Amino acid sequence: MAHRTLRLTSLLSGLLLTAGLSTGIAQADTLHLPDEAIIEVAVIEATTFSAETPRHSDMLLRPVRDAAGDTALPSHCLITADGLLDGDRLRVSARTLTCIATDGSESEIFSGEMSATAYDADGRFGLDACVDAECREALLEPSRAFVMRLGGDLTLEPKDNPSARINEERRQAEGTNAP
Repeated sequence: MAHRTLRLTSLLSGLLLTAGLSTGIAQADTLHLPDEAIIEVAVIEATTFSAETPRHSDMLLRPVRDAAGDTALPSHCLITADGLLDGDRLRVSARTLTCIATDGSESEIFSGEMSATAYDADGRFGLDACVDAECREALLEPSRAFVMRLGGDLTLEPKDNPSARINEERRQAEGTNAP
């Protein structure tokens, strides 16, 4: 697959690291990812699944640098996802995407719901993350990248960015105080 780099035409600052996602395909102040776009991600924190705890909600995923997917998210993006150990496969479903795009001192925040699911390197739905042959335990570590495939077009409009307003006010105040 051809590697498509995502661009944001708008500017963004890093105020919301916890909600912060960065650039995707952006056109005229929107963040757009096409239907069935493939992005490569990894968990931020190691997560263990077992028969006692087969489900984890609100896992945090980050885009992988030099990603192998056909769509590359910027490094300042964050995805929330749910995981479920189902037989011998680990099912991971993304719920939200947030990106912070910056251009110099300007910034914009793009955040919203998304629908994407994890696929393994063999192209099968879900991940083979089993620790043992019986798959009584599965582990996702930050060093393991995997791909998520979008289940439909995703277009996000910029959100209110209080940090950008504060920075603009600060720049204006500094300009009036200059000799």
